[in-house]
Amino acid sequence: MKSSTFGKRLSEVRKTKKLSQDELAKMLDVHGAVIGRYERDEVKPSIEVAASIADALEVSLDYLVGNTDLLLEKISSNELLIFKGLLKMTETLYSPSSMLSYAILKLNRLIRNKSNT
Repeated sequence: MKSSTFGKRLSEVRKTKKLSQDELAKMLDVHGAVIGRYERDEVKPSIEVAASIADALEVSLDYLVGNTDLLLEKISSNELLIFKGLLKMTETLYSPSSMLSYAILKLNRLIRNKSNT
């Protein structure tokens, strides 16, 4: 697992999302300087604030705090419904082993498409 700090990961994800510190701060109802202090690891946010940051950036809190290197974006409830619908359809069309392969393919495409937007 990478030894990356909360601040470095926060900065990396924020920049990937093309958000300024001020834009993220507005989403969290804090001053932009606070985000800068988090990113420089001068201060650590409370667990509630860290969770709000993860929600705003649509990443897992585990990723931000360094518990995992797997950067998975959260999927919307709409995307989850689509995925559940695909699974239900495949249950009637495919055997269990091919059904799983098909569902994994569709999920990978969904994740890839979401990361390209």
